[in-house]
Amino acid sequence: MKRRDLLRSAALAAPAAALAAPAIAQSAPEVRWRLTSSVPKVLDTIFGANELVSKYVSEATDGRFVIQNFAAGEIVPGLQALDAVQNGTVELAQTPLYYYVGKDPTFACFTTMPFGLNARMQNAWYYHGGGRELQDAFLKKYNLVGFLGGNTGTQMGGWFRREVKTLDDFKGLKFRIGGIAGQVVAKLGVVPQQIAPGDIYAALEKGTIDACEWVGPYDDEKLGFVKVAPYYYYPGWWDGGPTMNVVVNRAKWNALPKPYQAIFEAAVAYANADMLAKYDARNPAALRRLVGQGAQLRPFPQSFLDASYTATTELYAELSAKNPEFKKVLDSLLAFRNEGYLWWQVGEYPYDGYMIRARSRG
Repeated sequence: MKRRDLLRSAALAAPAAALAAPAIAQSAPEVRWRLTSSVPKVLDTIFGANELVSKYVSEATDGRFVIQNFAAGEIVPGLQALDAVQNGTVELAQTPLYYYVGKDPTFACFTTMPFGLNARMQNAWYYHGGGRELQDAFLKKYNLVGFLGGNTGTQMGGWFRREVKTLDDFKGLKFRIGGIAGQVVAKLGVVPQQIAPGDIYAALEKGTIDACEWVGPYDDEKLGFVKVAPYYYYPGWWDGGPTMNVVVNRAKWNALPKPYQAIFEAAVAYANADMLAKYDARNPAALRRLVGQGAQLRPFPQSFLDASYTATTELYAELSAKNPEFKKVLDSLLAFRNEGYLWWQVGEYPYDGYMIRARSRG
């Protein structure tokens, strides 16, 4: 009797088991995507986010959804990543949308804006402040779907071959600076240069440019800027909370099975949080090392900050007058910023300020 009971139990259990992983795996298609990035592989904080997404997507689908990652230049140059997705050369890209302000300045709003949102606000605006809906409507025109794929936190102001003390010192300065910030500093006499990450060091070393900004201590150390430009300025007011965007070809996204879409979104969201955590964990020690290697820390002159804020306000008014879609997105972003800083004024900043003072007292 016991043997018959055991066989009966096994027979009843078989259909339930068949409905579990094997049945799901049998119905799931094999999908192979290629991602092109705007950064080189040496930047493990940024490029590493792609590897995290690929890992989790593959593991969650039993290897049936695979994303192969390519660094800048391996398929297309870093500044052509978005175009490669738009025209279907690759399925997706990791690229800051503010690289493409030449197409439309509205792109910049979804990465970062001068004197805009910090990293936490950028996430909050996207997820809960209407940013995602605005981005989706905008990118639809380009056959794209967009996601937050990481954040660096507030960046440094960059590396300068010579010291800058007054506004006059910025006039004629050839400065590698991305996005709308280039248009801001141009109002102050700076000559902005948009150069892909992998090409910055060579331009700085040869004197093709006088200064460059990239991210912050951890990445800047890897790229070796301290060897050719000793003055390290802060803060990067144009990069208060820059997103590393991920864009997917809209047709490819719509064809992706819904379970795969959910898995991909979850993996990208994890990578988004992980990137900022890595920078926060790694930047302090990297800054100490850079100072040990000869980096001379300098705050930007107050006159430069004030003039930049004024120039930014002027530029926003000019662009808004010509581009209604830019105005719509910017108005949403700045309203969210202004409201957010009411809270930061009484919550975050007093605490951070106290801790900085307490630390200095030992």
